Amino acid sequence: MSENPEPQDQTDVAPDRPCSAWVAKVITLVPGAFPGVLGESLTGKALDEGRWRLDVTDLRPFGVGRHKNVDDTPAGGGAGMVLRADVLADALDHVGADMPTDRARWPLVYLSPRGARFDQATAQRFAACEGVTLLCGRFEGVDERVLEEYGIEEVSLGDFVMTGGEIAAMAVIDAAVRLRPGVLGNLASTEDESFSHGLLEHPHYTRPAEWRGRTIPDVLLSGHHGEIGKLRQAEAERITRERRPDLWAAHVEKKRGGP
Repeated sequence: MSENPEPQDQTDVAPDRPCSAWVAKVITLVPGAFPGVLGESLTGKALDEGRWRLDVTDLRPFGVGRHKNVDDTPAGGGAGMVLRADVLADALDHVGADMPTDRARWPLVYLSPRGARFDQATAQRFAACEGVTLLCGRFEGVDERVLEEYGIEEVSLGDFVMTGGEIAAMAVIDAAVRLRPGVLGNLASTEDESFSHGLLEHPHYTRPAEWRGRTIPDVLLSGHHGEIGKLRQAEAERITRERRPDLWAAHVEKKRGGP
């Protein structure tokens, strides 16, 4: 990397952030996409307050040659381009210089459609770490040797393909940040929502009590918390059974004493 000027991190931080703030490090060819929606609402407020930190590193300065090339044609032929191993390694070494090498403390993640599906349990795992580094792919993907060499965890938002990993990275960061202490302000908000107990969340209602001929269930207006809890549990089970048979089957198995 001696031929290249030292790449600069594009960092959005609060000047008085606490040293223990959770950190999201992002490597991307589209640094201008960040913080994006992460800078708004509760995640944006928490960012301003220093409850978490966003470090965005532009991959382009690590490119080779006069044009700072970051990709090349696939070995063996085929469509598209692949991000080069040497370029990615230089970027990963630069970003990882000040973070733990223990992946349990600091996961290193590549957003990839072939990765394990991202879920609430993964969000909770990431939130419990000191931080996470997210590699955003482009084109056809990244050189496989980099994934092997650095022990990179592949994570997918679902069974579909996007033009890059930036939107997926924002989703992962948002899901983790909102679980950090003090971000939502109400711990019950994360305890009662979808997936927290293996079920989809129950329906919600608010004023007005009647809207276009539709009324709020009487039980919710009764003030009887025991009955309200029963209704919400029953509705959560009904919705999960109807919409996510896979989650319902896992829920039933767990109640039977399965793994």
